[in-house]
Amino acid sequence: MTHLAPPHHRAGTALPPTAPHSHTDGRTRARALAAAVVAALCLGTLSLSAPASAEESRGVEIPAFYDPPAELPADNGDLVRTEPLPLALSLPGIGGPFPGKATRLMYKSTDSNDSPVAVTGAYIEPKADWKGEGPRPLVALAPGTMGQGDQCSASLGLEHPISFNGRTVSVGYEDLAVYRLLSSGAAVVVTDYVGLGATDRLHTYVNRVDGGHALLDAARAARSVPGASVTADSRVAFYGYSQGGGASGSAAELQPSYAPDVPLTGAYVGAPPADLTEVIKGIDGSGLAGALGWSLNGFLQSDPSLEEVADRRINDAGRDALEDLSTMCVGDALFGYGFAKSSKWTADGKSMSEVVTEEPAVQAVLDEQRIGKVKPAVPVRVATGVQDDIVPHGQARQLAVDWCEKGANVTYTPIALPNLGDKLVTNHVAPLLTDQGKAISWLKARLSGEETGSTCGELPNQR
Repeated sequence: MTHLAPPHHRAGTALPPTAPHSHTDGRTRARALAAAVVAALCLGTLSLSAPASAEESRGVEIPAFYDPPAELPADNGDLVRTEPLPLALSLPGIGGPFPGKATRLMYKSTDSNDSPVAVTGAYIEPKADWKGEGPRPLVALAPGTMGQGDQCSASLGLEHPISFNGRTVSVGYEDLAVYRLLSSGAAVVVTDYVGLGATDRLHTYVNRVDGGHALLDAARAARSVPGASVTADSRVAFYGYSQGGGASGSAAELQPSYAPDVPLTGAYVGAPPADLTEVIKGIDGSGLAGALGWSLNGFLQSDPSLEEVADRRINDAGRDALEDLSTMCVGDALFGYGFAKSSKWTADGKSMSEVVTEEPAVQAVLDEQRIGKVKPAVPVRVATGVQDDIVPHGQARQLAVDWCEKGANVTYTPIALPNLGDKLVTNHVAPLLTDQGKAISWLKARLSGEETGSTCGELPNQR
């Protein structure tokens, strides 16, 4: 029997690229290029990646910093190591660089199997003063989809906003939100998530517990960064869109039980993949079809019992795709697997959605990943584009409904934009940009101690 679970990899063991993909004809390549351009427009700074070395992923050098030690500290959020992080977009100034001084960090967390895990990220101490109430607050930022290769991590994206070397395309599009938050005077800590950066395992993409724990422990770790002005008394807020919206929402649910010491005041939950059964339908055949591979790779690693199902249902083309995608970033996946149909990866030609329906073990895993079963203890702002067909609008709205029914303080914000192209990713990306200013303003108010009312009473009339 050939097991499908991808190997745990370290820097220096990048998987080889597969042959060109026959499913991408000229028209779909053009559509993939359009989607990639939209993503790249989030930032306009180009930084060519370093030459290939003994420690690399798809030709991108991964600093030795990201290689976890054999033993980790005892407590969640404890720092393993730190080092200065050079920001690509930074200006010198009296009293320090603008927008702030960045530190690369590695800290201890706990994964969904209750095992210790090293997570990397970045902390940025802002140069701007905090003008709100109380001490300088902290925003823990959960990045949106970056990919599954170690070179795709958000902390590396702060150093290299765009990496392109012919083998990989990585865009640090979350840098825009980071810099806007820093300009408000709030400190920012960014998590790379489990396995995205740290080189000892694959990234567990959209794993609810892994993402929530990584974000909460990043907030804990920030307090101990040398030179950080945030303390245990600093108010904390979460920011996340897309994959990050799921992590932010999950962390808001988990905070009372997992990290009651984190003084959380609010969470922005943008375009959350709250119901993965529905999200699979949206992603399949879209510009972001490669994300299906990332999620399957991650769940096979976290739950090896799924290997038996995968061995029966995935064909050779699917196996090759999963291996290839395990080292890819978003740009790579757009070009290599944009608009792919999951039915090409299954032994019987059925879609991944049909496989989920027919396999109770897979459906059980996805049900366990559902966000919305627990009431957050703090106000949450759920925002979703009404035209979003990648992370479908309906299931994101349902998250707001679920939380409202549990008595949570929910601000639900449907973002009405015209249809910008079916399955092109544009309907998913555009709300991120158009709503970002309002989302940050809402978070600043929570960090200043301002109260907010719930809009749950209006939700039945908001679509």
